[in-house]
This record gives sequence, structure tokens and C-alpha cells, in this order.
Amino acid sequence: MLAIIGGTGIYDLPGMVIDERIVGTTPFGDPSGAVTRGHLHGQPLLFLARHGSGHRLLPHEVNYRANIFALKRAGATRVLGFSAVGSLAEPLAPGDFAMPDQYIDWTKGGRERTFFGRGVAAHVSTARPVSKAMVDWVAGVAAAQGITLHRNVTYACVEGPRLGTRAESLFMQRNGCHLVGMTNVPEVFLAREAQMAYATVGIVTDYDCWMEDPSRHVSVAGIFELYGQSLEKARSLLDALLAAPLPPEEPEIRTALQFALLTPEDALTAAQHEWLSVLRT
Repeated sequence: MLAIIGGTGIYDLPGMVIDERIVGTTPFGDPSGAVTRGHLHGQPLLFLARHGSGHRLLPHEVNYRANIFALKRAGATRVLGFSAVGSLAEPLAPGDFAMPDQYIDWTKGGRERTFFGRGVAAHVSTARPVSKAMVDWVAGVAAAQGITLHRNVTYACVEGPRLGTRAESLFMQRNGCHLVGMTNVPEVFLAREAQMAYATVGIVTDYDCWMEDPSRHVSVAGIFELYGQSLEKARSLLDALLAAPLPPEEPEIRTALQFALLTPEDALTAAQHEWLSVLRT
């Protein structure tokens, strides 16, 4: 089943027929809110607002582990996120969409990055952290809709909540990054640990602050002036995606834990077996 994680400005899916609101905690704490189960345009669907209803949570306050676990427990095998991003490359213009295929983690270490630890040891490969099939699917539909969507780009995830300095922006740009955001890490890596295909649609809001012209630097007012128009385009893209067949599953993603666990099965507690069984589904 497909799950949508809505970023800034996407707190519900208009037109979604809701069958159930799944409320409750997880072994990793409380998710950002209820997981909504229903269908849209005939497609079974799960939805979760990353920042909670009414945008209550800053990026570093989001319980990414609980969010991913709650979606997997509800039946998700694919996750498509939507996120506001800044551009570190001039061709990626404000108003465009971009789908990263690589990530660099420049957060500060305060986020829980993995389901593993505390008696359960595992190492999951994230050499290719994003589902190519998902990106191909979205890119094909976007092209048919006449929507500009860039791919083969790298997303730098920073801690926030402050907007960055110009030195930081230039540093990331010079180190091969094309986008900067605050939310996709550790979300993308947790999805792989949960054996779920993951991709995100980055909605470009600004040029961050690397340009020489200060008038083109990121500002909160500037972000939201353009962002409202971009959200309508994002909703149109999602409608078209849900009318198209889902992409094929990728065996390497759906079996990511097959050889990753180092702790012997008989050394696991009943509680550890229980939450691991959800990730392995």
C-alpha cells in the first residue's frame, strides 16, 4: 500500500474518503498524529502529516521512527513524501519540483536515526537510499502533466529550525549538494530499515542564500508567497499519480533486512521480536 507523508502545507488530502483514523503509540513513541487510512480516486492510501495537524512540530521535534513504524504497521510498503526545499543550483528554480536520489546528513546528532540498538544490532545498506521505481513513476506522470521535475540530485539535510548562513549554503553547494531541507533525514533511512520503497517530491521554494544578490536570498515571506501556488501543483500531481498504476516493488528494498541483523534470534526479547516482525513484513 502507498503512504503519503505530507510536509509543510499538506496536512490532509482533499477528496480522500476516510475509512479509519489509526491513533496510538508505537514501541518508539508517538507519531506526529493519526494515520489516516482510506482511498482517493479508487486507490487505497495511507496519509500522515509529518509536522502534525496545524504544523505543531519543528523538524527536529518530529518522531521519525514512530511515523515510519506507524505507517508500516498500518500496511504501507511504499512511502511518497512531499517537502519544501531550498535550491543550491540555479537550474532548480523556485516553483520547480525535484526528486533527490542521494542524501547527505548534516544534522547535529539529536535525532533518533535508526530502529536498531539497545540489544538489537543491524546494519542496513543505504548506498542507494531512494526507490528508482518510485522516482520513475512520479517523473513520468509529472512529464505528462507538463510539470518541471528534476532528478539525479543530492539533498543535504540540516538541523534547523533556523535558516542557514551564506557560508553554510556555499559549503553545501561546493560539496555536491543541489537541495537543502530539514526533514528527509532520518526519514529516508528509516524507511529502508522498514523495507519500504521511499521517494520524496521536493517543492523548491527559494535559492537559499548562496547567490550574490541578497534580494534573492531565502526569506520566510518569500517562501510562502510562492509556496501556495506550488502546493496546488503538488496536489494536481498527486491526483494524477493516484490515477496511474503503482510502480513495481523492488525485491532488494523489500528484503533489506534479510542479511542485516547481527543479533541471534534467540537473543531477542519477545518485545523485540514483535516490533521486528512489523519491519520485516
